[in-house]
Amino acid sequence: MEIEIENQLIEFNVQYGNTKKISIHIDGLGRITVKVPKDTSKEMIVSAVEPHGKWILEKTSSLAKARETPKKREYQDDGTFLYLGKEYFLHELITTSDLNEEILRKNLKKFYFSSCEKIVRERIKLYETQLRVKPKSIEIVESKTKWGSCSSDKKVTFNYRLAMAPIEVIDYVIVHELCHLIHMNHDRSFWRRVGSIMPDYKQKQAFLARHGEFMTL
Repeated sequence: MEIEIENQLIEFNVQYGNTKKISIHIDGLGRITVKVPKDTSKEMIVSAVEPHGKWILEKTSSLAKARETPKKREYQDDGTFLYLGKEYFLHELITTSDLNEEILRKNLKKFYFSSCEKIVRERIKLYETQLRVKPKSIEIVESKTKWGSCSSDKKVTFNYRLAMAPIEVIDYVIVHELCHLIHMNHDRSFWRRVGSIMPDYKQKQAFLARHGEFMTL
């Protein structure tokens, strides 16, 4: 959904559930989620969000400024790192006791590699069935320029940093590369195939373009 606040268009996701009241959440990447009880009308949601408009604008603005320059990572218990689109303290992702920064960095990268492989191998099964394709091999790699790739011999690779992205963004990269098993270029047929599985793929592209540089170690 979206509303206009002080001449600015604010987009937010609505999450329906068993909650008894409406609440607003803004994550470290500035994404807004409004949790509401089941069957809440659009009008009620807008009425609940509008009074918090100034706070939302201030919060998202400060987060945007903080993200302008990728911060130096702090490899300490209270250092924060992205995992599946959310920020976690380092000690929530890996064991940190009595380890120096070099070892922590190495272990955290191992965590992302293994997590990315597990997630990709689980999620890819769904889209293989829908697209009726199967890659020859799947590999998790380190890359500064690509989130995924597909070779002419049907081997697909995925950047380990994808484990930092929300699951729906990971799904987009998976669908993108699997569609290359059908269309090796980026012609209209390719994008039509991607869109047939993921109609909002442009939003996922925009997410990676906007936040990709901050998904790093």
